[in-house]
Amino acid sequence: MNKKLITLAVAGALTSPLAAVAEDSPHSVAYNVGIVSDYLFRGISQTHGDAALQGGVDYSHSSGLYAGVWGSTISWVDDAYGSGTTEIDFYGGYKGSLATDLGYDVGLIHYNYPSHGNPIAGTNANPNTTEVYGAISYKWVTLKYSHAISSHFVGWLGNNGNTDTKGSGYLELNAAYDLGDGWGITGHVGHQKVKNVVDTGAITDADYTDWKIGVTKDVGFGVVGLAYSDTDTSGTCASTGGTNAYCWTTWGSATSFKDVSKGTAVLSFTKSF
Repeated sequence: MNKKLITLAVAGALTSPLAAVAEDSPHSVAYNVGIVSDYLFRGISQTHGDAALQGGVDYSHSSGLYAGVWGSTISWVDDAYGSGTTEIDFYGGYKGSLATDLGYDVGLIHYNYPSHGNPIAGTNANPNTTEVYGAISYKWVTLKYSHAISSHFVGWLGNNGNTDTKGSGYLELNAAYDLGDGWGITGHVGHQKVKNVVDTGAITDADYTDWKIGVTKDVGFGVVGLAYSDTDTSGTCASTGGTNAYCWTTWGSATSFKDVSKGTAVLSFTKSF
């Protein structure tokens, strides 16, 4: 799902506009393509632990306005709804500065899952999600909050089987520091609140905190990244199921459950042009 979040906190640092339409033009367009060993969205695997292909295009104006589209291969929608293997994000907003080294960013993003299957009554909802967000940054540190304004957040239903999850929110702190000579380090911590999905005993609540630390290296023809991500989700998960809200299975299987919130290392390669 990630916009330029993505999968890694790294990805956000790799998609800055590099290709101006004209050197003296207020418009610029940039492209990015990449591959990750596991696509994580806020610490949760979107590919059941498998690799993903990703890419996007970003437009920016010297006034601070920007817009873009980004896509990735996924599996969780197919796993939960019976079809849908692609995520396409559309976003736009405005960036500006408040003072030297102090900036802000406000915008809207829509996570779209083409050809997703029909929701299962009492189990899940339409996965398409819209969020508004706001961020403030100082040098290489950014604090951001995202708030779901669609009726449901990535298909979650409230515990009674029909309550919406509008108002779910994610607060995150990200850091990306340039070490020089093409090296960089990144850090991230965030907290996801899924509204109306609470602990029932049989299934734990869907709220959790995730964190990530990583390193990047510009190798000339692209940027290689390695990061480790983990969450504090609770509950059990075995191949036949469990109490963890993020113990997910593949479509129609009762013996392929996997904890998609567990700690994992992610290797990435991104090319921007």
